[in-house]
Amino acid sequence: MSIFEEFCRSVIALDPKIRFAGIADGDGKVEASADREGLKPLLTSEERAQYAITAATRQYTRLRWEYRLGRISYASSHYTKLIRATIPIADENSRLAHVLLLSFDPDADDYHQIITKKIIPLVAKSMGSFLKATER
Repeated sequence: MSIFEEFCRSVIALDPKIRFAGIADGDGKVEASADREGLKPLLTSEERAQYAITAATRQYTRLRWEYRLGRISYASSHYTKLIRATIPIADENSRLAHVLLLSFDPDADDYHQIITKKIIPLVAKSMGSFLKATER
């Protein structure tokens, strides 16, 4: 199991409201993903791949403005059937290495707390391993 697969499974285990966790590289190629046990995904694997490319592109746009607005922690979108969030995994110079793709149940009113108190600390703990994997 790759470091990314392990990480995605660890994210899913953090909270029962997390539906999906995936990691895409800076070009949007999905490296690994995990779904909550028993979940029927709303998107096909091809649709998820297309979403990952779009999410990586949006992250580049957001990172471009960090020098003026400050470091981005995450971005989210609220849909009727789920809440999506992306967390950039970037080096200290804001070079995008990966994007963490997340989805939550639509009633996850505490998704901000889940992201900031559970997921971002896990990302920070794994950052060194992620950046090393990018160098390979």
